[in-house]
Amino acid sequence: MSNPAVNTVWFSLRRRLLGLLLGGVSAAWLVTMVFSYIDAHHEVDELFDAQLSQAAQTLLALASHDEGDDIEDLGEATHKYQRRLRFQIWRADGTLLMRSKNAPKSPLTVETGFSETSTNDDGHWRHFSQWNEDRSLQVQVSENHHIRDELIGHIAWRLLFPALFGLPLIGLWVWLATRQGFASLDGIARQIASRDPQQLQPVYPAAAPEEIRTLLEALNGLFQRVEHTLESERRFTADAAHELRTPLAALQAQLQVAQRARDSEERDRSLSQLQSGLTRAAHLVDQMLHLARLDPESGLPNPQAVDLAALAEEVCADLGPQILARNIDFDLTATPDSKVTGQAEWLRVLIRNLVDNAVRYTPEGGQVRVDIAWTERTVTFSVTDSGPGIPVAERESVLRRFHRLNQGSQPGSGLGLAIVARIAELHGASLTLGSANTTKGLSVAVQFPVG
Repeated sequence: MSNPAVNTVWFSLRRRLLGLLLGGVSAAWLVTMVFSYIDAHHEVDELFDAQLSQAAQTLLALASHDEGDDIEDLGEATHKYQRRLRFQIWRADGTLLMRSKNAPKSPLTVETGFSETSTNDDGHWRHFSQWNEDRSLQVQVSENHHIRDELIGHIAWRLLFPALFGLPLIGLWVWLATRQGFASLDGIARQIASRDPQQLQPVYPAAAPEEIRTLLEALNGLFQRVEHTLESERRFTADAAHELRTPLAALQAQLQVAQRARDSEERDRSLSQLQSGLTRAAHLVDQMLHLARLDPESGLPNPQAVDLAALAEEVCADLGPQILARNIDFDLTATPDSKVTGQAEWLRVLIRNLVDNAVRYTPEGGQVRVDIAWTERTVTFSVTDSGPGIPVAERESVLRRFHRLNQGSQPGSGLGLAIVARIAELHGASLTLGSANTTKGLSVAVQFPVG
């Protein structure tokens, strides 16, 4: 069977938060840059197209005034962007009237309006062609696409440049913020780590964020439960040591008496008392083991449908020799449907403790009644005897561990009813102690919920 702790994947909440914040900021910045780039690219195209159109109209107006002069070459361009601009002015008969130095002698484009061409030798160009009103002259203006790409590249770099310096600064700020935010959690961790194992007081830091309060409440609840469990264990250990001391001392004394017996009759009598003491000690240890197994349980192990009537018949059959030996009038009645949801082993212990107590504390020739009654909502298991009963003032006390009444001749461990109360609690049942109506003895009723 694998250890859950070995398969646990540990991660740093601080690093995870830092990564999520930086990732979110970076993603938002990237999306903003993309949309800004697309919008800038569109605006640049619109601007340069407008400039091409304006240049064409200006050239067309100039050519209309100088139409008589054929000027094929306007000289060398002097600016880097000027070398990437070119134009042609054509007559309607296909004669080249005017061109820039870097323009070819063949038409730049055969289309009217905006168009684009791209060749390996000439590169990628955007053209604008327009006729004058009488369609006697046509102007063609071209712009190398590299101009636009270069400008767009500058814009992209200007968008990216702040991110190269801003993101590390944002990362540093987020790291400092998360460190400051986790400072209280680190303080709580150090406070708990420095505690003694027996120090289970609640954790109340000077300042704790709202988000950690739920964790602290759960942790303090765990401390309370652990402290309660440890206190129960300490109390149980102390009580057990105290209760075992007396029967062990009695056994030792009886053994010494048997060893010093002067005749077989005295030895047999001492050995008989020793056997009775051993039986009582074994019963006490058995009860203590039952109670120790019940204490850590927070719920029922493997709850199933259990027939109380059938279980009670088995337990009473086991106690039959004890019942016959005391000449007790014993009666068991049960309704047809007496099933409850629970753990059969614990229910067997509950029934045995109640019936055994009733038989032991009922005088010879007395009466013991076991009744199992079913209703739509409950199944009630009750045991009534004709013994001395329990005073009203003592009925709550007898449910505590090792509490014994100073009445009768029957020895007891003081654990039977405490075990019954714990088993009833685990099954969600109610335990009631009362007086028998007819026999004036004790009546114990355990009411189990149905469904």
